[in-house]
Amino acid sequence: MEFLPIELQLYVEQHSNAESPLLRRIHRETHLNVLKPRMLSGHLQGRVLSMFAHMIRPQRVLEIGTYTGYSALCMAEGLASEGRIITIDINEELESMVREYFRSAGNLGERIDYIIGNAVHVIPTLTDSWDLVFIDADKENYALYYDLAFDQVRSGGFIIADNVLWSGKVFDPTKKDKDTKAIRAFNQKIHQDERIENVLFPIRDGLMIVRKK
Repeated sequence: MEFLPIELQLYVEQHSNAESPLLRRIHRETHLNVLKPRMLSGHLQGRVLSMFAHMIRPQRVLEIGTYTGYSALCMAEGLASEGRIITIDINEELESMVREYFRSAGNLGERIDYIIGNAVHVIPTLTDSWDLVFIDADKENYALYYDLAFDQVRSGGFIIADNVLWSGKVFDPTKKDKDTKAIRAFNQKIHQDERIENVLFPIRDGLMIVRKK
């Protein structure tokens, strides 16, 4: 999942802004207490998401896949003055942990609306126009999430999808599991979509950055 040599990764992190104490706590407790902690955005990707949010200054953000709340808090750092994030996750077992993290974040956490439910059913009920959408949920449904959210994204708005390199499996023709095939198909779908501009960043496990024309 980490493509940079460890020495280079450490150098990059050492020369990027540090995590806040709360983000360091979420990172530590996720690795101690939660299955599949690699799903956490982590230091470098978190700073990238925060920087994107500061550049975009979104009023409305949709996050599909909350996990333990790390990425939502990173994006909240760059919200416009009246901005809000709606974040959706299907895993109710993490709800109490995540809500406590959002409470601990004070003003940042108060700007995050956390919904437990199936995003496939929740997204069509939302009426916001999104400035930024972050997709980081089950890989088989990436294309569906993209299609469900696309018409709600304003012209000039952004969609970011995580894990689009899928630990390098996407460019290994011997890998044919369902998640790898889904990510490959998603990447191709994005690359052929004439309604958008896109660039794939080789950051951590790959970030697909999409701008709607």
